[in-house]
Amino acid sequence: MNLNFFFEVLIGGLLSGVMYALVAIGFVLIYKASGVFNFAQGAMVYFAALTCVGVMDKLGVSLWIALPITVAVMILLGLAIERVVLRPLVNQPEITLFMATIGLAFFIEGLAQLVFGAQVRKLELPIEDVPSQYLMDNYNILVSQFDIMAALVCGLLVTSLALLFSKTKVGRALRAVADDHQAALAVGIPLQRIWAVLWAVAGLVALVAGMLWGARNGVQFALTFIALKALPVLILGGFTSMPGAIVGGLIIGASEKLAEVYIGPLVGGGIEGWFPYVLALLFLLVRPEGLFGEKIIRRI
Repeated sequence: MNLNFFFEVLIGGLLSGVMYALVAIGFVLIYKASGVFNFAQGAMVYFAALTCVGVMDKLGVSLWIALPITVAVMILLGLAIERVVLRPLVNQPEITLFMATIGLAFFIEGLAQLVFGAQVRKLELPIEDVPSQYLMDNYNILVSQFDIMAALVCGLLVTSLALLFSKTKVGRALRAVADDHQAALAVGIPLQRIWAVLWAVAGLVALVAGMLWGARNGVQFALTFIALKALPVLILGGFTSMPGAIVGGLIIGASEKLAEVYIGPLVGGGIEGWFPYVLALLFLLVRPEGLFGEKIIRRI
């Protein structure tokens, strides 16, 4: 086995896994605090990327002007979703909230295309998608410079979220709401305001994910399906754990690349798309709550 090639595949998979984890974190934020599986997270990723390139095209401005405008739009979108769609459905069955997010996903997708058009757009970031010269010269390994920078951006975002949750008053309130809604209300924590903050943060996470995936694959409707790749990540890591989303993303990213390269030729190739779901299914049989998820004990 060529070790250099093995490490190229492994590192490339791990870096892709970080980007999967970024999408999964958007799900975790909402699910942990409110118990809602936000099926619209993929649509929010697409909406964020399309809004950024749409603002650049329609207003003729640079990325650095379009970006803060898009940040404001995504924060307002998150706040609007919480206020208009989910707040009226508080205390409704979980399936009702889930179905609401499905309808919301279609609405967001349609709104984005109505305003900015449905054609594929190119999003250029100031990061070149070329092999890292340092790794080539010193280790003879081909790893994309874009993937490395994307992983660093994701790491910075995760660190910022961790500091938000652990060091700020709002973060402590968020953790209290996640642990027990009724207890949080009893001590005077404004539950609806905290949920609004969470949806705004989820909008920002969707923006970062949309920018990175849009730059890699183009800004197109297919970005909405990135959320589906986050499902195996969530199953492995747990729906309520941010560290679990990161670990799950790394496992899924590395395993799908290695499987495609080393198992794919034995079965005719093309397994990268479905291998993560098989892995997640097998994992459900062993540990259904995920690596870092909360185990639920059901009494019969």
